[in-house]
Amino acid sequence: MSVTWDPSVYLTYDDHRSRPFHDLLARVGGTAPRRVVDLGCGPGHLTEVLTARWPDAEIDALDSSPDMVADARRRGIAARQADVRDWHPGERDDVVITNAVLQWVPGHLELLAGWLREMPSGGWFGMQVPGNHSAPSHELLRQLLATPRWSGRVDLRAENIVGGLHEYADTLVAAGAEADVWETTYSHRLSGVDPVLTWMTGTALRPVRDALGDAEWVEFRAELAPLLAQAYPASPDGHTWFPFRRLFAVARIT
Repeated sequence: MSVTWDPSVYLTYDDHRSRPFHDLLARVGGTAPRRVVDLGCGPGHLTEVLTARWPDAEIDALDSSPDMVADARRRGIAARQADVRDWHPGERDDVVITNAVLQWVPGHLELLAGWLREMPSGGWFGMQVPGNHSAPSHELLRQLLATPRWSGRVDLRAENIVGGLHEYADTLVAAGAEADVWETTYSHRLSGVDPVLTWMTGTALRPVRDALGDAEWVEFRAELAPLLAQAYPASPDGHTWFPFRRLFAVARIT
């Protein structure tokens, strides 16, 4: 699935979106990697964290979105446009990070297994994917898209793209790596008007935006907004709590 990305929209609530990356990176070792790869670098703001941690390493940042790559380059990141499905590890790729990317890639468990087998001994691989596809936010989105007004208009990714925690663990171990897997449910405290809708606009709603014209997009958001507001009501102080489950896996290549 080809999805158009808007870096400025994606970076809304950046502090919340970035926290899983930092939690992932904290479990990734590697003291002097020769090259660090950021698979799906987005606008490059987190690639800068990799550069700061490993200042002597060569950084290879890539993303399939030309808009994301352009934004990363404006930050001074030498990003390149490429599809992660076409990428293969090189013999110097000692650290590989992919953050909130593989949920868009069908068959990525097989892709992951191939990467690990090709990485150099002693290398580190870290990944994070959202695991919230059964949450009310996504269920309401699917229900709205199934109504007569919107049925057949949008091709959402299959619900089984993201595997279970132990599927990732088994994949890492079968590839000959030491596995460290876990999950975390963050409870994000969001502010603003229709905050959950705003959050989803930067990610889950991108295929919807691509499929609809401008007027239809406004109409669709107007229908979804009250459904989300009911499922995620504001607290007395005006903020909204938004639970968000994420899956993590770190592999050390033996």
